[in-house]
Amino acid sequence: MKTIYLVRHAKAGSAPSGDFDRNLNEAGLKAAHFMAELLEEKSVSPDLVIASPAIRALATAEIFCDILGYPKEQIERRIEVYEGGAGRLLKIVQQISDNCSTAMLFGHNPTMTAFSNLLSGGRIDSLATCAVVQIDLDIKSWSAAKAETGRQVWYDFPKKHQ
Repeated sequence: MKTIYLVRHAKAGSAPSGDFDRNLNEAGLKAAHFMAELLEEKSVSPDLVIASPAIRALATAEIFCDILGYPKEQIERRIEVYEGGAGRLLKIVQQISDNCSTAMLFGHNPTMTAFSNLLSGGRIDSLATCAVVQIDLDIKSWSAAKAETGRQVWYDFPKKHQ
């Protein structure tokens, strides 16, 4: 059994230097802490964290890592998460070492929604900012991950709690 948590970055403001450099805004910072604390209550402990290197995704990942006890310096930054589509994310997942049982992937929409639906056969219209989807895969090796091999176990987002 393998488990992946897909996390859309928290809410960000605009940046004069472009999309890649957008920082989390106050609401985003609060939401990232809230969602990470929900996972902490569920005793989630990732073996691997992969994030888009875009500022808002990396900042979201770092907040989760602080709360879940994962070393921030070990976050694997992958530009493909920022630039690629669901197929590229699947290739990243298929390359995860099999000694990892729980992975977290921090990225952007619409790719995160498409990837969640691809992996689980789900029907999520659009992941909200800072949404988290837990997908369990009944596989022994990450290389066996493919379309609809996972089952969506949990889906939550900050506005659900307001």
